[in-house]
Amino acid sequence: MTATSQSKQSSLVPMAIVAILFFILGFATWLNGSLMPYLKQILQLTPFQASLILFSFYIAVTFTALPSAWVIRKVGYKNGMALGMGVMMLAGLLFIPAAQTQTFALFLFAQLVMGTGQTLLQTAVNPYVVRIGPEESAAARVSVMGILNKGAGVIAPLVFSALILDSFRDRVGMTLTQEHITEMANSLILPYLGMSIFIGILAIAVKKSPLPELEQDEPQEQSSGQMKAALAHPSLALGVVALFVYVAVEVIAGDTIGTFALSLGVESYGVMTSYTMMFMVFGYTLGIICIPRFISQPKALMLSAILGIVLTLAIVMGDNESYQIANMLIVPFGGTQLPDTLILIAVLGLANAIVWPAVWPLALSGLGALTSTGSALLIMGIAGGAFGPLFWGMASHVPSLGMQGGYIVMLPCYMFILFYAIKGYKMTSWLQKT
Repeated sequence: MTATSQSKQSSLVPMAIVAILFFILGFATWLNGSLMPYLKQILQLTPFQASLILFSFYIAVTFTALPSAWVIRKVGYKNGMALGMGVMMLAGLLFIPAAQTQTFALFLFAQLVMGTGQTLLQTAVNPYVVRIGPEESAAARVSVMGILNKGAGVIAPLVFSALILDSFRDRVGMTLTQEHITEMANSLILPYLGMSIFIGILAIAVKKSPLPELEQDEPQEQSSGQMKAALAHPSLALGVVALFVYVAVEVIAGDTIGTFALSLGVESYGVMTSYTMMFMVFGYTLGIICIPRFISQPKALMLSAILGIVLTLAIVMGDNESYQIANMLIVPFGGTQLPDTLILIAVLGLANAIVWPAVWPLALSGLGALTSTGSALLIMGIAGGAFGPLFWGMASHVPSLGMQGGYIVMLPCYMFILFYAIKGYKMTSWLQKT
């Protein structure tokens, strides 16, 4: 039975299932923000080595996006969802021998497999959001799923902290013995086993669920000629770069904040990603309310880039011994006292929230028959999530910079987004002079 023949029936149950899957995707993605500093602590990694934890996860998107589309064409969307979760379940199980042996390479392999499963699930579940209900309300559904995805980013670090980190708060900043390391590594086993079992059960439930199978579109070959024709549009080519640098700064802000907090001796480093995600959810909601009712997409993108530039400079030049922001805005309401620099990194979530939904329509505008090719190229921008933290880790090794100074790598990223918001999206030819 196809989605078309079910169009007159309620889409409540399918949308509820898809909503759960988007939450799972967000949960597994933003769990990296807690996992990265935790593994850095127990495996005694350098900032660069720790950044490989994120690199191995996000690089999977680059190499498995096209194969995932091929798999979906072969097995269908619903089976593709179940298969994607099956791969994620396998990745979760790989964390068990990685923890038992404390082997960094095995952790990286588990992350690569997790990223592969996520890519397959994303490829299968995203079309449902658009096509499972009325076309006129598709934008609203996309927005709701986006909030669910980022909302999971708020919850995931809190769960990680409650199940794992809270038992070892007193070990922040201390020299760990082998006994300490073994105990902390083994604490990962039960949570990841539980997560794997849950995802496995959910995969079976989706396989048996009443989700209608979507009609397959005729596969379109993304020929080199089409790619070349699409990239001849500066607004698209520059948009791909804009998304690459955007995902880079999004992952830096969301997933390195815990590692930086650990270096400052903050005991609650495992929940720091939640702060960034809360600001991102707020920015996402603000965008839904204000765009285009009160502000245009290009102007919102421009303001986001400017805010990112200001925050980056404030982070790099900030005082890690100052707690003024927390004392004014967090502590009076019962919150934790945190250095100003950490709070400024979290506020980057607000600067980043609008970028993805703003760049896409600007980059695809006027492509016509090349729209699908342009979309495929834009998806490749997600690879920025692999390289952003890597560059931050490399910069952190420079003695004059350190981890705090390493955030300077975000400055050219936000400057390019600003260029795109002011001029790049309006360019119709590479040869134009204005």
